[in-house]
Amino acid sequence: IEELTKIYDLGEAKVPALAGVSIDIKEGSYEAIMGPSGSGKSTMLNILGCLDQPTSGQYFLGEQDVSLMNDSALSEVRGQRIGFIFQSYNLIPQLDVVENIHVPLFYQGKQLSGYRRHCEELAELVGLGDRLDHRPLQLSGGQQQRVAVARSLANEPIMLLADEPTGNLDSQTGEDILDMLDKLHGEGRTIVMVTHDDEVAERA
Repeated sequence: IEELTKIYDLGEAKVPALAGVSIDIKEGSYEAIMGPSGSGKSTMLNILGCLDQPTSGQYFLGEQDVSLMNDSALSEVRGQRIGFIFQSYNLIPQLDVVENIHVPLFYQGKQLSGYRRHCEELAELVGLGDRLDHRPLQLSGGQQQRVAVARSLANEPIMLLADEPTGNLDSQTGEDILDMLDKLHGEGRTIVMVTHDDEVAERA
């Protein structure tokens, strides 16, 4: 990222969320973005995740300058190259564990029939091999976040983005999720995590 700015236009007021930020995230690294509420953490994550576009500056994801892309191209990059883990899990209540893990692939036109075993293996990876047909409301918060971690890996992304991934979890369950992220990083995954918690950031 080079000299990235993001200015929100709220009627007559212009609110700068990012002001000339430059960072370099190496492949295989584990980074924490920290700061108080309103400091631009989520804005930064949204731009990294191709969910939003900067007002100015450049963002290179691999060799691609995604800061110049339109919404359609951004959507394609997002679906193929980035995995998301949200604080609120963002699972679909009507779908079971396997179907929720499959969602990123569904948006790429890949049918569950051809990818069921892949999704089942990801469920097993996060310790939910015995919960494949459970829906989110039948799972604890920690189990739902495990589904979200598995879903983030479905498209074999080059970068995982985690937004306060333990924010809604008790301390022990949060530790379990962080241990899982440590393991993924140990396997070479690039992880960028937004957090306000010093102890969580120390993992990065």
